[in-house]
Amino acid sequence: MTKDGTHILSLENGYHLWLRTDGTDKPIKLLTLHGGPGAGHEPYERFPEFLNPDGIEVTQYDQLGAWYSDQPDFDDPANVEQFLNYDYYLNEVEEVRQQLGYEDGEFYLAGHSWGGLLAQEYALRHPGVVKGLIIISMIDNIDDYVTNINAIREHEFDADVVAFMSEVEERGEWDNPTYQAYATQLDQAYITRHPNAPHHQISTMGTAVYNHFQGNNEFVITGELAHWSIAERLHKITVPTLLTFGGHESMPLSIAEEMRDKIPNARLRVTPDAGHVHMVDNPEVFFYNLRHFIQDVETGTFQPD
Repeated sequence: MTKDGTHILSLENGYHLWLRTDGTDKPIKLLTLHGGPGAGHEPYERFPEFLNPDGIEVTQYDQLGAWYSDQPDFDDPANVEQFLNYDYYLNEVEEVRQQLGYEDGEFYLAGHSWGGLLAQEYALRHPGVVKGLIIISMIDNIDDYVTNINAIREHEFDADVVAFMSEVEERGEWDNPTYQAYATQLDQAYITRHPNAPHHQISTMGTAVYNHFQGNNEFVITGELAHWSIAERLHKITVPTLLTFGGHESMPLSIAEEMRDKIPNARLRVTPDAGHVHMVDNPEVFFYNLRHFIQDVETGTFQPD
C-alpha cells in the first residue's frame, strides 16, 4: 500500500477483503486481527489515533465472512469446507502480510480474542516472521475459558437462572428471548462494558462464521473452537510478546499468568475497569502499555516479566 485510507484487497481465491491503513509514512508496522470470529475491525478504530504519533503504521482488515469483506455462500458445503477452518484464516493472514509488503521480522501482529488465537497460531507456524506479538484477551486454550465463563455465570445469576439457561442450551432453543436477555446481561458486564463501544443499528456479525466456530453466543462453545489448545506448544513462541487483558473480562487471568510464564519473552499487563474489549473500555491504560511495549522492542530495551 502506498497511501493512507481504505482499500479493497483482492485475494488469490477471487474474494475481496476490506482493509484500511493509516500512517504509511511511519517506520513501524502493525497488522491487526479482529475477534468474533466474524466480528470485524471496529475495536481497532482508535489504534491510528493513539499509535501514529509514535511512528506506528496501523493496518486493520475484515476477515473473509465479516461485514465489510466478501461473504461466501456458507449454505454451500463446499465453501464451508474450503474456508471455515483454521488453515484458511492463517493462510489469509499470510497473504495479507505479503500483499502489504511486510518483510520477515519487520512487523508487529496484534490479535484480539479469536484474532489472538490466530496470532498465536501464526507465530508458531511462521517463526521469525513477526517482530513482536500482541495477544489481546485470548488465552492458549478453550477449555479453561469455558470453565471460567461458567463460573462467571454461576456468580452473576441465581441457581434457578443458571439451570434455566442450561436447559435452553441442551434443547438448542437459542432464540428464547429470556435466555437472550440473560446472555446480553453477561455480555454487557464482561465483553462490551463501555456504553460507547462500537456499534451499528443492525447486527454486523458474520453469523455463519461465528456460529461455525463459536456457537450462538460468547458463553457457550458448540463449534469448531471446542477444545482448541496450544498450551503444550506455547513455549515455542520466542518473539517479544505482550499479553494484555481486561481486569473484568471473560478470560481467566490465572491462565494469562501461566501464559506469561510459558512464553520465554512475555510481558503481561491488565487494564483496570475494563472487559474483554478493553482497548475500548479503558484506552488510556491499554495504549500506554501497548506503546511502551513496542518502544521497548524497537529500542532493544524490552524485558519480559
